[in-house]
Amino acid sequence: MGLDASVDYPLGLRRPDLVTTPSGIPLAELALDAPGLEAADLRATPATLRLQAEVAAASGRRQLAENLLRAAELAPLPDDLILEIYTALRPRRSTAEQLEGWAARLDELDAPRSAAFVRDALATYRERDLLA
Repeated sequence: MGLDASVDYPLGLRRPDLVTTPSGIPLAELALDAPGLEAADLRATPATLRLQAEVAAASGRRQLAENLLRAAELAPLPDDLILEIYTALRPRRSTAEQLEGWAARLDELDAPRSAAFVRDALATYRERDLLA
């Protein structure tokens, strides 16, 4: 039984050859009970997130596309770094200098969309008196 041509399936169903795990396992070969499967293999890759962003943008979902592009930038970063950034972005947790430092670090890590997001948060926190 094939896919219904009238349905707009997610990219992974229409083009599974384009989707792999971070270690390169093709979607068609992925099995949750496979020996040696690591938790990291269940994560979306930056390439997959960028493809999802293209689909979202093509369907007019610009904000979702932007979120997915930020996720693609952050996907290769270590979990502890993501948690530090998340914590720093909570209201009254960081000074303006600290948030600008995070934005600069994200720029250095080739995550310009995420850096811009932190700078937008900084501007909003200044405006609403939410800085530490």
